[in-house]
Amino acid sequence: MRTTRLLKTRLVAAAGLAGLAALLSAAPALAASGDDDKGKADAGTSFRTATEIEQGHRATASASTGDYLYWSFPADAGQRPTVKATVKLPDAARRSDARWRVDVYDGLRRRQSCMYGMQSRPADAATVDLACVLRPVRAWSDPWSNDPLPGTYYIRLTATGLKTADLGSPVTAEVEATSKDIGGAAAVDGSLAKPLVPGASVDSDDTGDSSSRAALSTAEPEDGWSSGWWTDRWVWTGAGGVLAALAGIGGYALTRGTGRPTSAA
Repeated sequence: MRTTRLLKTRLVAAAGLAGLAALLSAAPALAASGDDDKGKADAGTSFRTATEIEQGHRATASASTGDYLYWSFPADAGQRPTVKATVKLPDAARRSDARWRVDVYDGLRRRQSCMYGMQSRPADAATVDLACVLRPVRAWSDPWSNDPLPGTYYIRLTATGLKTADLGSPVTAEVEATSKDIGGAAAVDGSLAKPLVPGASVDSDDTGDSSSRAALSTAEPEDGWSSGWWTDRWVWTGAGGVLAALAGIGGYALTRGTGRPTSAA
């Protein structure tokens, strides 16, 4: 009886160890596949179908000349986004009179101008590199202004100047969006009530009715959307106030003298 119990215990332990070893061996593969999926996002064909990507992750897509490729990414106040795109062309798709172009639009679908970067290049090489550095995103702006605002930004990549015979050639595109934190240099007095994040799909309620409620885009910065009121200007303002108070105390200590003057004899 004791021998049978000991044998069962050993079998159970061996099965547990085997299962644990299988999980440990599968974990790296799952992690690797998850990382690969972040870099293998297909592109959309319009603003409504733009593929969401995260900042710092490279997205790839296979397409044909003549297609409009769309991606979207979130950008918050105080950031200066940079969009880079690379198009790999076969011999059949290389034309000196055609050009590849990358454009960036904000949450209101307003095309944003680039501070610098090669936004358009001729399609006459095996690899076409494009770049667009946007202006810093502001937490608030006047209604008449075209300033970048917090929310979703759209990347559109396409070729222009194509002839009918040039359409349909296979190409491979890669895009990546990154941001530099500008901080208080781009801070303003005021903020939006909500970031400009458009509805991405229709969300159904518990009853199955999906006719009315629009679900917001799920893409947002890693640390969430900022409230817009806190910037590093508060730190510099506080430090300046402390230094001014110390300077005032020091000046008073130097000029007050040693006390009341003595009366003349």
